[in-house]
Amino acid sequence: MNSSLVGNQSGRPFCLLAISYLETINFCLLEVVIIVFLMVLIISGNIIVIFVFHCAPLLNHHTTSYFIQTMAYADLLESPQDSAITRDINRTFPAHDYFKDTGGDGQDSLYKICKAYSVYDEEIGYCQGQSFLAAVLLLHMPEEQAFSVLVKIMFDYGLRELFKQNFEDLHCKFYQLERLMQEYIPDLYNHFLDISLEAHMYASQWFLTLFTAKFPLYMVFHIIDLLLCEGISVIFNVALGLLKTTKDDLLLTDFEGALKFFRVQLPKRYRSEENAKKLMELACNMKISQKKLKKYEKEYHTMREQQAQQEDPIERYERENRRLQEANMRLEQENDDLAHELVTSKIALRKDLDNAEEKADALNKELLMTKQKLIDAEEEKRRLEEESAQLKEMCRRELDKAESEIKKNSSIIGDYKQICSQLSERLEKQQTANKAEIEKIRQKVDDCEHCREFFNKEGRVKVASSAKEGSDEDTDEEKETLKNQLREMELELAQTKLQLVEAECKIQDLEHHLGLALNEVQAAKKTWFNRTISSIKTVTGVQGKETC
Repeated sequence: MNSSLVGNQSGRPFCLLAISYLETINFCLLEVVIIVFLMVLIISGNIIVIFVFHCAPLLNHHTTSYFIQTMAYADLLESPQDSAITRDINRTFPAHDYFKDTGGDGQDSLYKICKAYSVYDEEIGYCQGQSFLAAVLLLHMPEEQAFSVLVKIMFDYGLRELFKQNFEDLHCKFYQLERLMQEYIPDLYNHFLDISLEAHMYASQWFLTLFTAKFPLYMVFHIIDLLLCEGISVIFNVALGLLKTTKDDLLLTDFEGALKFFRVQLPKRYRSEENAKKLMELACNMKISQKKLKKYEKEYHTMREQQAQQEDPIERYERENRRLQEANMRLEQENDDLAHELVTSKIALRKDLDNAEEKADALNKELLMTKQKLIDAEEEKRRLEEESAQLKEMCRRELDKAESEIKKNSSIIGDYKQICSQLSERLEKQQTANKAEIEKIRQKVDDCEHCREFFNKEGRVKVASSAKEGSDEDTDEEKETLKNQLREMELELAQTKLQLVEAECKIQDLEHHLGLALNEVQAAKKTWFNRTISSIKTVTGVQGKETC
């Protein structure tokens, strides 16, 4: 232990394995082995990465696994075509919500896919219009899967062959399309010959972008589905379908009109889903055999060989140069159209955004006003409910009071009626008794000889013309007694009549009070009803004015 410490203090380097330390050359064998092993790993890793990016595309693509594609996509390298890709990204579906924002998720994913493919396929790299196909795939799947499907379409479906050898295979496709037009639509084919309109002038975008650059997305989705199921020959079916459905319009155009029709009017026609559906049904019903396409391909290559043998190289180069210039001019025109469409779309979007913001502000103000009106209406409703409750309570009290008054008056009237009836009966009985008494007195007067002389048949006192002789005091007293009794009876009759009149007056007074009470109750009911109706009308009128 101490010796080892002394050895370390002597300046000898530390080694994990003391037995492997060589003093003659002063290094550790284990460290050397580790360093060599790490260098081998680093070198082998670089070789694998170089193979993945540069050699994998040259292999049969069926042996290139999804893992290798994903690895190539995840480890992006710097692409020399960054400027072209960035320029095209802003022009790809500028009106679509997913791709319209500069620097948004859609444009970022689309840029990565195009850049990854330009690195993955160095022979072809990035070509103009390729971003539209990648964008269509991005709308249906994640970024890595979209990249893998793009590679599959380019390699296994033969789309990349159209970009190779100076677009030679693309011109072969143009020739095949013209031969199919000659067979299926001969009148339109002859018209295009008369106006010198060749297939490459209108169909290049159809083949290079698979109709994704100009046509509506719902139509493009159907075309991509057919392509993945049937192969690239589906392009001929769709192209012939487009030419057949628009044949009548194209027969009326000249060279410039036909180019403008293909560029502007043809895509607009299929913004209707019904027209797009009819087109896809027509394309699916067309039967174009692979044998026929192979025959036309063979004819094209034979014709090209004959032209190459007969044509002077200088003339061939000049013709090729003219063709390339025409293609360049056409592409520049399409580029300008796309740029103009992009600017127009951005202006329209900005205008729509401003209008939407103005509408949003107006709606917010209207919402605030509506909320305030709602609050006011609720307060008015509460106030009216309180007022209505108070009116109902007041009316209930008034009705109760009126009912109690009516009951009280009714009882009083009943009592008065009963008293009056009793008085009437009593008066009738008294009258009857008085009449009977008078009859008795009259009978007695008639029976009395002395009294008969003083009273007539009606019971009245006779006026004596002369005083009789021989009347004594008893007769005078009897007369006085009868007179007194008669006066008392007349007085009692007068009092009875007076009581009857007073009872009738009281009855009239009670009936008058009853009428007044009934009028007050009716007036109270009408007043409450009129107040309620006027309050409801006032509230309804105010709300109607506010709504207007």
